[in-house]
Amino acid sequence: MKTIDHIPTSKIGRTTELVKTGVKIGGNYLKYYSKKALNSEHTRDGLNEDNATDIYDGLKSLKGSALKVAQMLSMEKNILPNAYVEKFSLAQFSVPPLSAPLVRKTFKKYNGNYPEDIYDTFVSKSINAASIGQVHQATKDGKKLAVKIQYPGVADSISSDLAMVKPIATRMFNLKGKDSDKYFKEVENKLLEETDYIFEVQQSKEITGACAAIENLRFPKYYEELSSERIITMDWMDGIHLSEFAAQNTSQEDADRIGQALWDFYMYQMHELKAVHADPHPGNFLVDEDHNLIAIDFGCVKKVPLAFYTPYFELAVPENINTPEIFEEKLIALEILREDDTPKEKVFFSALFYEMLSLFTSPFHNEHFDFADPTFWDQITALSEKYSKDSELKKMNGNRGSKHFLYINRTFFGLYNLLHDLKANIVVNNYKKYV
Repeated sequence: MKTIDHIPTSKIGRTTELVKTGVKIGGNYLKYYSKKALNSEHTRDGLNEDNATDIYDGLKSLKGSALKVAQMLSMEKNILPNAYVEKFSLAQFSVPPLSAPLVRKTFKKYNGNYPEDIYDTFVSKSINAASIGQVHQATKDGKKLAVKIQYPGVADSISSDLAMVKPIATRMFNLKGKDSDKYFKEVENKLLEETDYIFEVQQSKEITGACAAIENLRFPKYYEELSSERIITMDWMDGIHLSEFAAQNTSQEDADRIGQALWDFYMYQMHELKAVHADPHPGNFLVDEDHNLIAIDFGCVKKVPLAFYTPYFELAVPENINTPEIFEEKLIALEILREDDTPKEKVFFSALFYEMLSLFTSPFHNEHFDFADPTFWDQITALSEKYSKDSELKKMNGNRGSKHFLYINRTFFGLYNLLHDLKANIVVNNYKKYV
């Protein structure tokens, strides 16, 4: 894979790259409308392919929060056209890495020494490159290590990157008014946390220690003395990405074993720790040769306040969803229904969230749940398509729900997707044996 020798770090430099991308997208639209004029049945498939490619190419050269947003959107399989999902999913664990000279320069800037001064061996070619940093293999005192190095300028460009992305996201999710700023501030705060590697090591040790008893689940050990604000050193963990395992696996027993470990890991965090690994994409999980699940990245951890947790999970109880007075009370507590709603908006969003929550909470309603069940996924797809095309919804204020929904919904949807890929059948309350 081609390497990168330079990343724009100034606001002007990064804006210039995005302007270039905008020009390409404008050209794609001109090409599309020209073909459409000659053939009224010409579809947007080619336009989506071209735009997705140009946007991804522009973002991967910038790295950082702009690419992270693309990674997040790649998990929204029922919101974006498939061309975007496929292209943006590359941001999960396959982007062009920094070149060897830039790696040495970046390491020296962050650590005061070159890699060879710290480790016994250091492989300058990246093993894995993502949106905020890339991973190298090293050894020290006989231990095989993974060294994560943050891309230069990432932490300093988060606010300006999000300001450039904001107009696109505002239109995509129909956000209106000043109240929408709370969602962007939530994303900004989480991204700033992800660039603080000292904080990441701290929360990694806390969560891995708390979850150590969960069966068939492994974590790397973190080395604080070899880590800093922009560098993390941890154990090297051998395994294949979860998506790769799911694609080649033929054993239902192994799928259920790994799926159960994944489910228990998330349920224990959510219900006991009230803090959860909020970046559940395949690049953050490995499967070893003994079919254990390995969680390797804790940069994005979402704290779950009780004021949100309590009404959120009370709506996972069918009796509460089906009792209108209780249902409305919880929607207000979760900021889904607003004081300034018109009677029409109140009726519309109550019906929308009743339909959505009845479906999304269904895995909690039985002792077992089969994530291979096509009915569940067909219903999710149908519901997403229904509201993506709803002309009434597009006229209404899309600012719905507490800011905490952003990462909690992302967590559950990502978890459901991983379990669906595995085709796992899980025991819903199995996590309680670790309490």
